[in-house]
Amino acid sequence: MKIAVVGIGGIPVGKHNLQDPRLNRAHELVEAKKKTCAQVDVLPPEAAREADAILVSHERWPDLILEDLEFVETRLGRASAQNERTALEKARCALEQERPVSRAGLSEEETRLLRGYPLVTHRPVTVATPDEATEPEALMLRAFAAAGYICFLTVGGKENRAWPIRRGATAWEAAGVIHSDIQRGFIRAEVISFEDFLSAGGETPAKRAGKLRLEPRHYVMQDYDVVNFRFNK
Repeated sequence: MKIAVVGIGGIPVGKHNLQDPRLNRAHELVEAKKKTCAQVDVLPPEAAREADAILVSHERWPDLILEDLEFVETRLGRASAQNERTALEKARCALEQERPVSRAGLSEEETRLLRGYPLVTHRPVTVATPDEATEPEALMLRAFAAAGYICFLTVGGKENRAWPIRRGATAWEAAGVIHSDIQRGFIRAEVISFEDFLSAGGETPAKRAGKLRLEPRHYVMQDYDVVNFRFNK
C-alpha cells in the first residue's frame, strides 16, 4: 500500500519497513534466521492523489482541507445532476467541519462518483498531533491501520515475518499473499491469536496449551494472528 506523508519529518520517501513492537516481541520468542517487517511505499506530498492513505501534520492539515474545499465549491457551481450535487454537498459539509471527505457519510454510489475527482481527503487521513510528530514510526502504524490494513505472522525457520492484508481478509486470501500455490492447495489454517502466543511464551508453548485452532478458508483473519497454512502441494 501507499502512504503519502505531508509535513512530517523522519520518514523518507520510498520503501518503508513498519516497525511494529509486536514483531520484535515475536522475534524474541521464536528463533528464526531473520525478521521481516511489513512494508509500505511512502510517497511525497505532491503524489498524495496516488496514495491509499494520507499521514499529515497538524499544521498542514488545514491546507489539505482548503484544497479540497475549493475544488468542491467550484464543482458545485457547475454540477447539474442531483446525485452529484448531493455527494458534493456532503463533502462540503464534512470539510467545513474539518473532517476528510472519507468521513462524509457518503453512500457507495456517492463514493464511487467522487472517487473520480482530484480530492486528496477522499482517502483515509491520519492527522498527527504536535506531540505525535516526534514519533514517526508509531504514526506510520496508525496510518496503516486507519487505511484498513492489518498483518498476520508466520514464525520460525527462515524468518519471522509480518504480512500485510486488508482488514476482513479471509484465511484463503491471506494464503495467497504468501504464494498462489498455498492458496490453490489450501486445506486449513493453523491459527494462534497473538494474545495467546504472547501469554504462552511462543508458538510451541501455545500449541502445548491447546491454543492452536484449525480454521477453514472463510475464517476472517485477526490482527497479528500467528498462522501456518496446510495445503496440498
